[in-house]
Amino acid sequence: MARTKDFDESEVLKKAVDIFWLKGYNATSMQDLVDGLGISRSSLYDTYGDKHTLFIKALAAYQCTNSGMFVDIINADESTKNIIRNLLSFVVDNLLNDKFHKGCFMVNAEVEVALHDKEVSDMIQKNDQQLEETFYLVIKKGQENGEIGSRQDARAIARFMFNTIKGIQVIAKSTCDRAVFEDIINTAVMVLG
Repeated sequence: MARTKDFDESEVLKKAVDIFWLKGYNATSMQDLVDGLGISRSSLYDTYGDKHTLFIKALAAYQCTNSGMFVDIINADESTKNIIRNLLSFVVDNLLNDKFHKGCFMVNAEVEVALHDKEVSDMIQKNDQQLEETFYLVIKKGQENGEIGSRQDARAIARFMFNTIKGIQVIAKSTCDRAVFEDIINTAVMVLG
């Protein structure tokens, strides 16, 4: 008869995100995970297999959480420019409210792991495509209803906004000066016309 788990897998994944996010994939040892997750080594292996599998599940959990929050912002009854501003502000607020200045977990994984790990690379590419598509749909809608000028290509603007978010996520590891980010957000919104 199989034993029942005496821990909440979703809570363990949240803790795993925090550990990998703070230390990075390569610097996180199995002992760090055992200590930080509060489960036995055998439970860790039985449930997740190995460190890599746990890392992939942690990335997926992080992506799912952030995607849900992005959807809420996009579906708000706001003007297109306000939706874009709110998306950028959401990213900045999350980064600046982090006392450890960890940056974005997905960007960190992209820089540290993706070059040498196809599975991580594929996850990040899919996440990036979804984020770009989110911006594209919002911008296209704004062009269709006249809130944003249509002389610029909606896909090109979406890629610019996506790149702006990536840049914000990287520089947040080295500065917490809100004025820097406000300048970036204001300039990005001006691109919309």
